[in-house]
Amino acid sequence: MFKNVNLYRASTVPAICKLDTFVPCGATQEHSIGFVPPRGEEHGELIEIIAGQTVLKLMAEVKAVPADMIARKAAERARQIEHDEGRKPGKKEMKEIKEDVKLALLPHAFPKRYTTLVMFTSDGFLLIDASSQAKADEAITQIVRSFDGIVITHVNTNQSPVTAMAHWLIEQEPPAGFSIDRECELKASDESKAVVKYGRHPLDIDEVRTHVQSGKLPTKLALTFDSRVSFVLTEGMALKKVEFLDVVFEDKPDNEADAFDADVAIVSGELRPLLKDLLTALGGEVAA
Repeated sequence: MFKNVNLYRASTVPAICKLDTFVPCGATQEHSIGFVPPRGEEHGELIEIIAGQTVLKLMAEVKAVPADMIARKAAERARQIEHDEGRKPGKKEMKEIKEDVKLALLPHAFPKRYTTLVMFTSDGFLLIDASSQAKADEAITQIVRSFDGIVITHVNTNQSPVTAMAHWLIEQEPPAGFSIDRECELKASDESKAVVKYGRHPLDIDEVRTHVQSGKLPTKLALTFDSRVSFVLTEGMALKKVEFLDVVFEDKPDNEADAFDADVAIVSGELRPLLKDLLTALGGEVAA
């Protein structure tokens, strides 16, 4: 539960309402998205409220035809037209041919599905477990469409994550409650766009300081909070590779239904203080 945290503020916590449930793609449909029960039960509730947190889950299905296959089939049709009619199709006609080919092939395309967990916390945060910004944006779009009047805003801090991470690496003084782990990514801001990556490597070395001082800015930095939650902070204020250490779940119940409630309570109980302290370390949120 929550391998990534894309952090937003929500104007309100969604009320119980009728939501669009997930329906698989039709024969010639490329994309479908809708809500599914967070617990995974076939006819379960689409909105779960546990320990003051509101939890939803989105499922998306995507069908795609490889571009090279479309191009190959379109070229075959173009050659047939040239053979039968003695002319080559123009650009507009070729575009139409490619669309026709795609529609013909879509019913045979293999669909791929992925889910996105969403949590509205009791203190006004919206957490989206999305591995990419595109998937986070997709979830926000669906939420805004589903709940009238809700406003979602990105969390901005008075000090950027890049500036803060650079300071932590140079001074080797992470904020209170945090420790620096063994992974980071540094990118040059000049035309070279040079990138230096460290993985499973100590970062308290002169080489890292020299890179930062020479203009390579940290875009990712691995941290651990309170010896309980490890993650990689990104330049865009997202938390990647979130991992709750063993001590966090040592008292988790065995019953499946109770385990889901426990997961939500435990995860929110760990993430909320982490986010509070992280925002403080970044100078606090920018006033709206």
